[in-house]
Amino acid sequence: MKEVKKFPLLTLVFMLIALIAIAFSRVGSNNSDKQNSDSKPVNDNNLVVHYLDVGQGDSEFIELPDGKCMLIDASEKEYADTVIETIESCGYSKIDYVVATHPHSDHIGGLYDVIENFDIGEIYMPKASSNSKTFENLLNLISDRGLQINTAKAGKSIYSDNDLKMEILSPVNDKYDDLNNYSAVVKISYGVNSFLFTGDAEKLAESQMLENCYDKLDCDVLKVGHHGSNSSSSYDFLEAVSPRYAIISCGEG
Repeated sequence: MKEVKKFPLLTLVFMLIALIAIAFSRVGSNNSDKQNSDSKPVNDNNLVVHYLDVGQGDSEFIELPDGKCMLIDASEKEYADTVIETIESCGYSKIDYVVATHPHSDHIGGLYDVIENFDIGEIYMPKASSNSKTFENLLNLISDRGLQINTAKAGKSIYSDNDLKMEILSPVNDKYDDLNNYSAVVKISYGVNSFLFTGDAEKLAESQMLENCYDKLDCDVLKVGHHGSNSSSSYDFLEAVSPRYAIISCGEG
């Protein structure tokens, strides 16, 4: 990791497996080996984003500058151990924010095991339902753990202070014909750096974001919608987002 000691600091960490893990951060104090009073990792005021190698699925783990963390999706159940090991290797025993973008197994399949293995803070899910056992089992576990589900919808702020903002830009509507368009789209901004996580949002959801929050779409790093398929990433949407880097999470071949 190469650091340029200016504010804000832009840091890129490339982990080449099948995907790329990228980190944008800024300089803080030199106490990366220390922990705060809650025994949470301290990242020198850095924001670190891990794009996990989870085949034809999605999972992103974000280390926040205040020592908290967020997980967006957990791919299929077979990749649950990969997600769990990544989080544990970073030193976390609690996931402060969990976002399940929509109820397809390649996004929520591993969440059951993840929630079983960690203390969980807030959970965000869109008001979308599925009759799959994967989805039903996840809801039952959330209920059994006494956790509450916050509705993921456009305009909701997950967290905001002077430097760090985490907000939901989609879904805009309450009902869609395709579950993909219910995808919770999350934007994380830290200083002048920003990341956009789009789940499987397709062109309909993209067009609604263009109408609803055009000025918020611009970002440095885009997690490309629906694994890079032609159902997403319309020209107008990409022009508005204008990312410097794009991540496509998909299976080999």
